[in-house]
Amino acid sequence: MATVMTFLVFGGALAASVYALVATLSPRVEQIADVLFGRQQPRFEPLAALVRAERRIAVRRWAAVPAGRATLRAREAA
Repeated sequence: MATVMTFLVFGGALAASVYALVATLSPRVEQIADVLFGRQQPRFEPLAALVRAERRIAVRRWAAVPAGRATLRAREAA
């Protein structure tokens, strides 16, 4: 009986560890293979992407302002 319980406990632990490894590594299998085979990886540049996004947002805000509103502000400032 102790032998069966030992197989169940260690078998369950093995199954849990295999599941954890698969769940952790499966989303990045392509990147892992690229690194292992020495293929070039694209550069990770989060700040460049952030700058482009901020510029797009600024241009959209600028484009969304009606033309009449911009002239009113200019008159008020003068």
